[in-house]
Amino acid sequence: MASVTGTNNEHPASGRRWWLLVALLLVAVVRLWRLPEAGPSDYDSVRNWQVVQDMAHGNFARLFIPGSPAFLVAYIPVALVTHSYLVFQAINALLGVAGVGLFAAWVARQARLSGPETAALTLLGGTSLLLTFSGRDFTPISISMVLFAGLLRSHFARLQRPGPGAASRVAGWLALGLGFNYKFLFALPVLLVLEGLRADGLWRQRATWLRVVPVLAAPYVLFGALGVAHGLPWYRWFGFYARTAVPVAANPAGRQAGVQPDGLYYLRYLAEYESPLLLAGLVLAIWLAWREWRGGWRPWGRPWPLLPYLLFWAGCMLAGMSVLVKAPRGLLFAYLPLAALAVLGGRQVLPRWALAGLALAAVGLNLTRIHRELYAPLPTTYPQVAAWLQQHGATRVASTVGMNLAPYLRENQQLTTITNERQLAALRRQGYQYVLLDGYWRVAGVAHFDSLRRQRPVAAWPAPQLQTSLLFLEHSEFTGQHYAQTLASWRAARADSMPLRLYPLR
Repeated sequence: MASVTGTNNEHPASGRRWWLLVALLLVAVVRLWRLPEAGPSDYDSVRNWQVVQDMAHGNFARLFIPGSPAFLVAYIPVALVTHSYLVFQAINALLGVAGVGLFAAWVARQARLSGPETAALTLLGGTSLLLTFSGRDFTPISISMVLFAGLLRSHFARLQRPGPGAASRVAGWLALGLGFNYKFLFALPVLLVLEGLRADGLWRQRATWLRVVPVLAAPYVLFGALGVAHGLPWYRWFGFYARTAVPVAANPAGRQAGVQPDGLYYLRYLAEYESPLLLAGLVLAIWLAWREWRGGWRPWGRPWPLLPYLLFWAGCMLAGMSVLVKAPRGLLFAYLPLAALAVLGGRQVLPRWALAGLALAAVGLNLTRIHRELYAPLPTTYPQVAAWLQQHGATRVASTVGMNLAPYLRENQQLTTITNERQLAALRRQGYQYVLLDGYWRVAGVAHFDSLRRQRPVAAWPAPQLQTSLLFLEHSEFTGQHYAQTLASWRAARADSMPLRLYPLR
């Protein structure tokens, strides 16, 4: 039986490469399948799309709103060429595929995986339900997978070969990550613990600090200066961090607390929505690491083998995020390590044919769930709403919480969102003609539209995309609901046969 610290099997890189490319092509097909029929899935995606367009026209007022200034700035060239939401969505989807490929290629090279094992890892991680869902929106999650793969590759190499140059490369990937997604802050404690365990004296060298500190400070200086140049306070980015960690007021759904301990949320999600191999691989990896511990391996003062390294990342993310408010995206940096643990552990205890069979079955189950949650509800009905509004000459429309209608409106049409029906009186005086009772209010848990719901609409449409359980779970971070509460809200929403209802504002 092979050791957790390595394997004696040698596999030509060229063979792995072809298996990897074929697997990535299949992952790309899954991510892009029927994408033009999908449209946006959530508020954040549309908001990011609008902010990028504003910035392309010189308006940087919302540079730090999502805590991801580099993500927004990177798409400005795209906005100068096109306003099509689908283009932004497709580019983001392909970035997510690239992230899977970089991670799988690194693990395959380090563990000397065979071609089929490399393909199994790529497909198992690439067809994760959550990563596929987030790979079809317009948020920083896709590019984060690219940067996370780079961070792991550079830090694992640094643990093997200490030196200021290696540390500065890690800092570079971390700085990029912090610029593109504030969730890279959660990687900091993991890196600090790993560095403390390595204890190789690197951080006692003045040269290390002189290299690392400027690199980590660079995105804050660069984007802080960009914000100041456009009239924003220099501390605006840090203010976003503070408001996210300690909200000063409850959000429209009534959730204010940022801490919500629940050790079962992510375990239940992984068991019911992701491949069973992820949890099985986690358990197997814990057993293999324990076996190595009993055999004499210790995590301090020496390089880390690949399997314990990935196990540490996955375990820290699972345990740490279980303390905060929950949503499946909280395990963003755990899905690919969990997939790798399943393959790395499985190849040590199973025949190759058995591992291949399990991987194929797991990918098949993933595709079944992807079809149920992402493909079956298509096509989106928002284009029908937009067509009705255009036919009836509507130029100013309000929407309850959701913004998914926005990409389908023409340039002369204006959409504004409300979180309470009491806002309608002011909008009526401003000349707004219609209000769309968008069933997104149920997803976001903003239940302030009782009077509006009792009125008779002038038109109504079904919206299966707003009635998927994954969408509700992805918003439990916003609503503050526990796992069971979120699924109860989802079941209640399914009783509404026409979640999109249009009312005139008279």
